[in-house]
Amino acid sequence: MPADILRLRNMRFYAHHGVLPEENTLGQWFAVDLEIHMDLAAAGRTDDVSRTLDYRRLYRVVEGAVTERRFRLVEALAEHIAQAVGSAFAPIEVTVRVRKPQPPLAAHFDGLEVEIRRRYG
Repeated sequence: MPADILRLRNMRFYAHHGVLPEENTLGQWFAVDLEIHMDLAAAGRTDDVSRTLDYRRLYRVVEGAVTERRFRLVEALAEHIAQAVGSAFAPIEVTVRVRKPQPPLAAHFDGLEVEIRRRYG
């Protein structure tokens, strides 16, 4: 695994994922972090944008993965994001974190987070 990491942190999207009917009707905010494990040495040495990932395109891939389909589980959403990124940018190793900041529970905590790591190509 490469030692370098490109991160997109705390991307926020309003979407309709969840088990409860009100989650699907009303929707809620989701936050996504990506860590792309890759060798960034050539980009750093040359200052050449073609030697790294286009993070604007990466953001659009994540946005589409979060907003264009509905999932019951945050785990399924995280898997779908990883697959979308993997198919768009393979070969790649990616860590995906998905947070549901305000799950519908009568409890006080900072939300729910799922983290997965996948390798494609």
